[in-house]
Amino acid sequence: MKHFDVIVLGGGVAGLAAAYELAQRELSVCVVEAKDRFGGRVFSRRERDVPMSIELGPELIHGLAPTTRRWLKRVNIASIDAVESRWTLQQGKLKQGSALFESMKRGLDSIRPPVKDLPFADFLDRHSAKLSAPVRKFACSLVEGFDAADSTRVSTLETLKGWSGTAAADAPTFRPMGGYGKLIDGMVGLLDPKSVQLQLNTIAREIQWSDRGVKVLATQYGKSMQLNARRAIVTLPLGVLQLPVDDRRAVRFTPALSQKESAMTQLAVGSVLKVILHYRQAFWEELSDGRYRDAAFLISAPHSFRTFWTSLPIRVPVMVAWAGGPNAARLSAQPEAAIVCAATRSLDRLFATTGKRASWDDQLQAAYVHNWQTDPFACGAYSYVLADGSAARKQLAKPLRNTLYFAGEATDQEEPATVAGALRSGEEAARKIARSERR
Repeated sequence: MKHFDVIVLGGGVAGLAAAYELAQRELSVCVVEAKDRFGGRVFSRRERDVPMSIELGPELIHGLAPTTRRWLKRVNIASIDAVESRWTLQQGKLKQGSALFESMKRGLDSIRPPVKDLPFADFLDRHSAKLSAPVRKFACSLVEGFDAADSTRVSTLETLKGWSGTAAADAPTFRPMGGYGKLIDGMVGLLDPKSVQLQLNTIAREIQWSDRGVKVLATQYGKSMQLNARRAIVTLPLGVLQLPVDDRRAVRFTPALSQKESAMTQLAVGSVLKVILHYRQAFWEELSDGRYRDAAFLISAPHSFRTFWTSLPIRVPVMVAWAGGPNAARLSAQPEAAIVCAATRSLDRLFATTGKRASWDDQLQAAYVHNWQTDPFACGAYSYVLADGSAARKQLAKPLRNTLYFAGEATDQEEPATVAGALRSGEEAARKIARSERR
């Protein structure tokens, strides 16, 4: 039996940020992580033949993201500007620019937000007079691709709020130098082992909590263990918290989190599939006399994978294929080989419009994918708010009886569904505990 001031459930960025803040206040902490690595849905890989970090989770910094930048500075990591050049497949041809995006923004700016919330797809249909069919189709693709949401369920009010925020789809984008994995390494390195105990491969099975404290019943390599603390910060992904209690992957809370049920039914977990394609050479830079040499983002017709991006300004023969929302949920049921095949086939179709041969499979060296939907410790990508659920994130973040605290991207109200939001939520939960300690 081991005793701590605080147990942090989950070793992603929210959990690590919380552990750091707590240790700075001289509280003893135990970070319990089910995986064999820290980072949670931040998942960076290094492969000998790939001249860059392979980011199977988050890759970009959207907008200013001051919390993320503060952490990068703290661990001495620079960020680099991502090139913004965008190409969109329109009427069978790749065209540079964001004409549809600008038309969508102008149209939405001319429409008052609804007084009563409704699903975004219904909102678009109500305003077909001001939004053309191509613009409505593009808006649905954006909410499914960028927000990883189902347009027939997602909140209109929260979608419009997010698209006007600092982390919107058209915000400037950056990359952490060397990938997000370096940030995770730096955060772990800042944790003082005298104050923070790190538990990898430790699967929490049951959380018993009351006014008197918290008991975490867990297994590590098949052996049972018990951890005790006065308080706990729950940073488990929303998809894990939403699992039914009879699911073998579920973490049981005793007593149950009945006060969180309303919030969790008003939030959903988006689906994402990201395939990193490593080619022998960047063949797209040679097509059409180098026309796409400086292309950063490529948006295709409704194929299996609709968005692609390169690693510019770093020139490497790597193309990222991205699918989000219901489309990704359907693809997730396929074997990994079929998912990779769908990604390469979508890329072939995109560049077939240039008049060149329709397959570059003979140049493909390797492909990397992680299916977040089937990951038992993630159960999906990142969260979004359902119609009429605008208060759900705030409700999910509220502590219970000064014992259980909650953090993670799903609890953040300023930059939800981002690394920045997860970092800030972990810091805020730790500060709430520190304030309660002073009372």
